[in-house]
Amino acid sequence: MKVLVVVASRHGATWEIGQVIAEALGSRGNLVDQAAPEDVESLEGYDAVVLGSAVYLAHWMPAARELAERLAEELRAVPVWLFSSGLATQPAAAANSPQELLALRLQIGARGHRSFRGRLDRQALSFAERAAIAGARAREGDHRDLAAVRAWALGVADDLAACPAADRHSATV
Repeated sequence: MKVLVVVASRHGATWEIGQVIAEALGSRGNLVDQAAPEDVESLEGYDAVVLGSAVYLAHWMPAARELAERLAEELRAVPVWLFSSGLATQPAAAANSPQELLALRLQIGARGHRSFRGRLDRQALSFAERAAIAGARAREGDHRDLAAVRAWALGVADDLAACPAADRHSATV
């Protein structure tokens, strides 16, 4: 299967999560490309998509949301999984649960979503970003669990392999 991993990342930590996902999918025999949302014009030639974004102020990055809207019809035609990466120490908190996620899942027929803890390096943030996270009390550091990312991606690969060809294009939420 040819899989596209699309990742919206501002400071690189979510992109690196995408790399782990791409490697795991590739380890199961899939051909995998990774791209930023703004570099994807079409899904032609892809059998499945993993779409992810960093979460800022309880929202996916605009580039990821815009890609989902722009390619909604194509996304509905292939199996899609979503992932988010947000506040480093609050994976289940409201601040790491994109407000638009349920609507997005329904719009594109995503098969699943997973939130991952992120990396927080205050020095890499803009003044506005530092101000926005000040009240969240997030701990600085790399809190990503890349083994969990890999395990999730291997589960996605297993789902793809187990899915009959005719069912690969009928997404369920």
